[in-house]
Amino acid sequence: MAKFYDRLNPELQTFIEAQHIFFVATAPTDGRVNLSPKGMDALRVISESEIAYLDLTGSGNETAAHLLENSRITIMLCSFAEKPLILRLYGQGQAIRPRDGDWQEYLSLFPAIAGTRQIVRVKVESVQTSCGFAVPFYEFSGDRTVLKEWAEKKGEEGVYAYWQEKNQHSIDGLPTGLLNRQ
Repeated sequence: MAKFYDRLNPELQTFIEAQHIFFVATAPTDGRVNLSPKGMDALRVISESEIAYLDLTGSGNETAAHLLENSRITIMLCSFAEKPLILRLYGQGQAIRPRDGDWQEYLSLFPAIAGTRQIVRVKVESVQTSCGFAVPFYEFSGDRTVLKEWAEKKGEEGVYAYWQEKNQHSIDGLPTGLLNRQ
């Protein structure tokens, strides 16, 4: 049976910190819903009402475009190895970029990973747990290194050029704000 909380209690924070994968969902007012898996030690609990994740370069930048338009975001984690649990975090998100004043503060929470594009901060408004009885067992065998190797090979200038070409607009044509100047 689903339970709702207004904050991340210590038990839920511990659960989040133990996960190797999480899922991010956003949607524009009109357009496609985006759902993306994330990993690579990229999620941090900041407080009982805030989390942040390191957003790495990808083929699109849907999350940033959707957050710029309406800031709605849902993060989902589920247990694949332990006692069953699904955890959903509903909130308001914001992309933090190197040009932003709080970039260094948030960046310091994460390992250095080539291809880092932005950090997504989520103000958690509602927390839901559910059973997860039907979620299968999986074993974590390690993070993929392909994205990191790709970004290292391209170098900072190559990654920036990729952002210019592929990460400026969502698939629905919404701006992502990635390279805007203040």
